[in-house]
Amino acid sequence: MGKVNKIIGRQKEIALLQEIVDSSRAEFVAVYGRRRIGKTYLIDKFFDEQYDFYMTGIYEGTRKEQLVNFTHQLETYSKTTQKVPKDWMEAFFMLRQYLETLKNKKHIVIFIDEMPWLDTHNSRFLKAFELFWNEWASKQDNLKLIVCGSATTWMTNTLLGNKGGLHNRVTRSIYLRPFNLAEVEEFLMARGFQLERFQIVELYMAMGGTPYYLDM
Repeated sequence: MGKVNKIIGRQKEIALLQEIVDSSRAEFVAVYGRRRIGKTYLIDKFFDEQYDFYMTGIYEGTRKEQLVNFTHQLETYSKTTQKVPKDWMEAFFMLRQYLETLKNKKHIVIFIDEMPWLDTHNSRFLKAFELFWNEWASKQDNLKLIVCGSATTWMTNTLLGNKGGLHNRVTRSIYLRPFNLAEVEEFLMARGFQLERFQIVELYMAMGGTPYYLDM
């Protein structure tokens, strides 16, 4: 699915994403790892950016700014005019109303990037998301919800280790690691770099396996 031939390495992750697409149940997938490691790139390329809804959190954005951004994205995907919701509870109800118009699709794919940034102080984001998943989304067998986050502690504690209403709700998780040496070599070759093996080793030792920094 998507442009997987453009993805360097990540074969285990691609196989897992394909399992998720082929699954006959609702899937709630948490993708996490350090910044610039390629989380968004992996999801975008695998799904070829063919989402039924996509949004990304705004770093240090206020609740109002996040809700305005949510509304713009909902208008883009639903092709309807929407009012800015007063809170996240109303926002997820609006999202549910839109997604219900897609119930006959083979797959409904939702991608929420940088989810930890949406969970601002006193925003009640998590409570609203919890209700959205537990009451409706988890019962839609064709729905695939992918959430990403660079704040690893938030992702592991708040989602994967949740002790409240989201306890054991994540159906799959992907921890994206840096490239290994072989993947670094493949990445550099794909970018047109002609380097000797010892130069690649030196570069790997100096910069590690983070794709963003290797591409600079």
